[in-house]
Amino acid sequence: MMDLSALRAEAEVIARALPGLSLKARAADAAHLGAAGRKRAGTGEQFWQYRHYAEEDAAQRVDWRRSARGDDLYVRETELETARTILFWCDRHEGFDWAGQAGRLTKADAARIMMLAAGLLLAKSGERVGVLGSGRSAGFGKASGDRLGEDLLTRQALSFPPPPKSQAIFVVASDFYDPVDVWRERLAGIATRSKEGVLLSVSDPIEEEFPWRGRVKFSRPGAQLFRIFGRAESIRETYLERYAAHIARIEDLAASFGWQFVRHSTGTPLQHGAAALKRALETFGARL
Repeated sequence: MMDLSALRAEAEVIARALPGLSLKARAADAAHLGAAGRKRAGTGEQFWQYRHYAEEDAAQRVDWRRSARGDDLYVRETELETARTILFWCDRHEGFDWAGQAGRLTKADAARIMMLAAGLLLAKSGERVGVLGSGRSAGFGKASGDRLGEDLLTRQALSFPPPPKSQAIFVVASDFYDPVDVWRERLAGIATRSKEGVLLSVSDPIEEEFPWRGRVKFSRPGAQLFRIFGRAESIRETYLERYAAHIARIEDLAASFGWQFVRHSTGTPLQHGAAALKRALETFGARL
């Protein structure tokens, strides 16, 4: 696992390579008063536009300076400012904090970098960001990026955290190699609470390609399970078929929640995965 300074540096490089990330918030539980302008009238501090006075408007709403220029009365409207809450979660299993080749990022570190890069962009645009199950409330502004990085690196329980009290957009990162029914049960709480979420699936190239030949011992990090194959190449086709089928079922699971599904291989540039995560997050917003 990389340290905080390295994580922040990598994430900032990725964030600078991507255009700004903006979410159009709804006035729902996921939205709070904040600093993100929504290009329409509402509660906020920034001037939006003038409109003609209506009978239902209180007299104190009249902008007398603007109205003095003519015969009509005008009301000064402010721009709606809301912030959405986005909560990230990174799988703590040792099998996710693993790389198939020396010098390559672990799957978990790749996920952390992409999520922090997205979090930095979201915080910059006025959204609230945090880590699901961290015990800290989501925040916005410059300091929220540091807190997000710290919480992504903090060791927490392996068990999946319970849903938060308020609604949010969720980003859940893992290799998702546990059975689909296990993931359905884990995610049921937050999926019921929010129809807006992303499953960020990160894999290593050797898991996707199965390059082994001859006698090979396979084991799972963090577990005592292992199996030896005398001719590993003899199971390659079956493995690849089952692997593709499992990933397809995880994608279907995301779709059943109304969530987005993003895949990334640690053998490809992080910018590609981060850009895909950004596009997925930008699909959420106002339904006007």
